[in-house]
Order: sequence, then C-alpha cells, then structure tokens
Amino acid sequence: MNTIEKYKQYVNTAFVKAVEPVVVVEGKGAKIHDENGKVYTDLFAGISVVNAGHCNPEILAAAKAQMDCLVHCCSYLYHVPVVADLAEKLAQITPGRLQKSFFGSAGAEANEAAMRLAKQFTKKQEFISLQGSFHGRSWGTLSITGNCGRKRGGGPYATGCTFHPAPYCYRCPYQMAYPACDLYCAKDLERTIQFNTSDNVAAFIIEPVMGEGGIIVPPPEYFQELQPVLDRHGILLFTDEVQSGFGRTGHFFAIEHYQGTEPDIMTMAKGIADGFPLSCVIARSEIADSFRPGDHLSTFGGNPVSCAASLANIAYFEREKLPEKTLEKGEALIGELKELQKMQPLMGDVRGLGLMVGVELVTDQAKTPATEQANAVRGLMRQKGFLIGVGGTWGNVLRLQPPLVISVEELSASVSALDESLRAL
Repeated sequence: MNTIEKYKQYVNTAFVKAVEPVVVVEGKGAKIHDENGKVYTDLFAGISVVNAGHCNPEILAAAKAQMDCLVHCCSYLYHVPVVADLAEKLAQITPGRLQKSFFGSAGAEANEAAMRLAKQFTKKQEFISLQGSFHGRSWGTLSITGNCGRKRGGGPYATGCTFHPAPYCYRCPYQMAYPACDLYCAKDLERTIQFNTSDNVAAFIIEPVMGEGGIIVPPPEYFQELQPVLDRHGILLFTDEVQSGFGRTGHFFAIEHYQGTEPDIMTMAKGIADGFPLSCVIARSEIADSFRPGDHLSTFGGNPVSCAASLANIAYFEREKLPEKTLEKGEALIGELKELQKMQPLMGDVRGLGLMVGVELVTDQAKTPATEQANAVRGLMRQKGFLIGVGGTWGNVLRLQPPLVISVEELSASVSALDESLRAL
C-alpha cells in the first residue's frame, strides 16, 4: 500500500475537496521534491508558513541544538531562557506598545486566547469582524469568521459576533469606487455598531490583508479612517497576522503598511517559526495583565524547540533583509501579472502586498466567479511543476504565497506557466 492509498484508508481528509496528488518527500528553499523525483516550485509555502524557505539550515541548526538541551517542560510552569528571549524579541519587532506574549501552538489557539484577553480587559462581550474573514477552525474562531462555507454544519456559534463589510474594492459591497468612495467602508463601522450590536464591543478583529478571503488589501487610508470610530466606542484593535505576518507582505507585519496604526492586540503563527508549530498573541502590558490565575494556559505553548526555531527565523530575516527583498519581488511579480492581465480576460483582478498575491478569475464583465477555471488552473500549474493555492469566498482566487527566498527568475517562470495554463483553458 503506497502513501496515497494509506491516506485514503487511514487519514481523515473528508474536510477537503481533494488532497493534491503529490507525495512530498523533501523540501529545500522554494522547491519541493516528490517521491518520483519530480521537482516543483512551491508558490504556496504550506499555506504561507515556510517564509524563510523549506529546511532553512540556520533554523534547523537552532532547533537541533535546543533538542539536545530541552524539548518540553511546560513553559508556563517553569522559566525557560529561549521562551523569554523570543518574547523579548517579539516586543522589539512588533509595532507600537505591544509587549507581553502568550505562546500557543496554532493560529486558532492564538485567536481564541486574544478573544478571551479582550473580554477580560474591556469587560465587554461582543466582537466585530469582517465579512469574508477567516480566523481559524475552532468553535470560537469560526464564530468570528465571516464565511458560511467555513462554518456550515457547525452552528449555532457564539452570540455577540457581528460582521462588517470588508474593504473589498474589486467587489465593493456599497457599489462605490475607490478613492471617490471616501473610505465609506471604514466610516460605516459607526452604523454597524449602532444597528448590529449592543455597543458592548470588546474588539474589532481584522486581518490587515485577508488571506482565505481572497488576498484582499485595504486601501492605504483605511485604518486611519477606522481608528476614530473605534476610539469613540472604546473598542480594541485586534489584528490577526497569522497569515500576513513575518515578512509576507514586505514588512515584518502587514499592519506596518498603514502608518500610524497601533494594534492593541496582535496574533501570529504560520511564518513565525518556518514550519515548527508555534503561535503567539502579543498585547500591551495592561491588556496582557488582565488575565488572572486560572484564566488561561497551553500545555505545549512556548515549546522550547519551536521558540529556538523562531528566534533563528527572525535573525535570518533581519540579516538577509528578507522583508525588504520581499517587497521588491512582490512589486515585480504584481507588475508582470498586471501585464498578463491585459491579455487574459479570465484575470479580473490582480492584488496583493509583497509576496501575498491574489489573482481573481472571472468569466465575464459582471465578475461572475470562475471557480471551476481556478481549480483547473491549479491542476495545470501542478502539471507544469508549480504548486499554487486557491481561495476566496467563491474559490476563484489564485493564491501566490511562495517562500520569501524564491528567486526573481522562479517568479517570472511561474507567470509564464500561468499564462500557458490560462491559454490552455
């Protein structure tokens, strides 16, 4: 029985439409090798995780050295040096006054902890997040996820969760056009609070760039317009950087693209440790200190091996200036894709920041989602040796989120392969 047959027999994959027919045995940099020796250019990075590349030698060396010393003791029962060092480093690289970290193992765990923390600090019980958002697959995080496709069959969900229209310029829910809209999507938050809540909102939860929702990038002035509304109602700004963090958009964190914006709470995971399981919620000290004994814990949170990998990951980013290089590569990639868009009628929109790029496929001028075509393109790209993701509310957005160490030549080759794949349709 081979690996694919064992998956069918023993691995529960009922929750995905299909597992890609690739048996991965090795990954190096931006390349993946299958069991037959075929090499793929990875344009999805394990869902935006291995930002510093598959099997980065420096990160592996740090993890191996930590394994020789300590693997686990529960970092909330005892003081562990590498955990303290990582918390200190995160306080230095995150924006604003974020200072104290709580470590978990996955993004959903971090978001659940952040929700609890926001309630503890504000003594309020409601949340507002965006339509089309995604914050995890646990019951609590699905309660704040604005996509029925992710939530179907799992309700009823938590009360007190309200959804505000997303800053989705290509499909503006207000039928307006930027910049003539005057950022109505941000200013209209006042109406959402007035009519959809009891004005008892603990936090406004937002991905600075929406990932699963289809790589949706808010306009540059979005947070500037949003902040006065939050301030008037004493609502915390909670930014979910699980997917957009760690250099993915050309800054360490995507919120840094919006100058002057300071989150009260920020969550991170995925790219934090280049593939080692780790997540974090970091908050201002006074918010973090609102937890009381017994309020929260994580057995595996702050695992020493993952923390050592994360520290090496950050050091690699800083030395190699990976965020800055990512911004340049992303601008070049988006430029090439926009040129291709002029010749490919299926390409309705090209958008992104850094190497978090989405290509929305549509079948006509009415912007009818080209869902089947997007899935077909993913298959054709795989045949050509390129692995991409597909997302968006209607499953019609090609997601290009490669390891940030990918070369300019590999990115250009992927655009050529995309051109050929679209022509084949």
